[in-house]
Amino acid sequence: MSGDETNDATRRDRSGRRSSARRVADRGRTGRVAPKGTSRRGAPQAATAPKPSNPQRSPRGLRRNGPTRVFATMIVIPAIFGTVALPAYALMPGGTGHEASGTFSLSVAQAQDVDVSALATGAPLSADGYAVTTKAEIEEARLEAEAAERASWAAELASRGSGSYAVYTVRAEGDDYPWWNELPDDYGGGLSPLRYYYRECVDFVAWRLNRDAGVTSAPWKWDWSNLASGSAYAWADAWASKGWPTSSTPVVGAVAWFPYNHVAYVQSINADGSVNIEEYNQNSDHSYHQRTIAAGDALYLYPPG
Repeated sequence: MSGDETNDATRRDRSGRRSSARRVADRGRTGRVAPKGTSRRGAPQAATAPKPSNPQRSPRGLRRNGPTRVFATMIVIPAIFGTVALPAYALMPGGTGHEASGTFSLSVAQAQDVDVSALATGAPLSADGYAVTTKAEIEEARLEAEAAERASWAAELASRGSGSYAVYTVRAEGDDYPWWNELPDDYGGGLSPLRYYYRECVDFVAWRLNRDAGVTSAPWKWDWSNLASGSAYAWADAWASKGWPTSSTPVVGAVAWFPYNHVAYVQSINADGSVNIEEYNQNSDHSYHQRTIAAGDALYLYPPG
């Protein structure tokens, strides 16, 4: 063997050992073995058929860190840290924009725009219980109020004169009212046979309507039950509800109705259109009076049928 051949054999042996060493090192680093087509000395071997893969292994077990997952991670994590680190902001009432929540002030925002007097802080606190008014006390107060009202009315009557009109000794001319000398309600009088109070304007007019109908004693044709209420103010409504005629034109025997809670009897009509009326209690004196009024001063309730 020549020296060249010896050197070539030596180089091949060294090359084969280096290739084998590299395969062993690669297997240690990657856990892979050298391809089966390569011998330890680097000489190629006959190709063999690959082993079939395990059919029971699920590909879902494999996880790959693709570019989408990496990109989402790079976006979400900084956003979390940024949200925690940012300060809270609030809209300042009366301001021009948003400010940090640490600068918000109720006094600056005028959230409590109430003026409280300095005296309120010094107001005494009361722990007293509430008082209960009994039924007896209510009744006592009512009686006292009625007594005060009667005293006031008596003073009013006394201021008008001697009050002698309360009990008549002589009937006034033209007065045919049968109960002219009875005590009025203000002095303790009661109800007349027509069921109105004695010597009130409504009782006098009810008497005249009965007289004109030819009835001057019981049983009466007209009284409180079928004529109108004891308040003269309600007489016009009573006429309207019953369908009885009313007019601005006066007729003899009609009721002259005044909106200030008064009624009178139309006695006659003058040539100039003025109206002569008769009445009781026109001045709250429970007395008989005659006077003349303009036709337009009253509404006329015609005698019921």
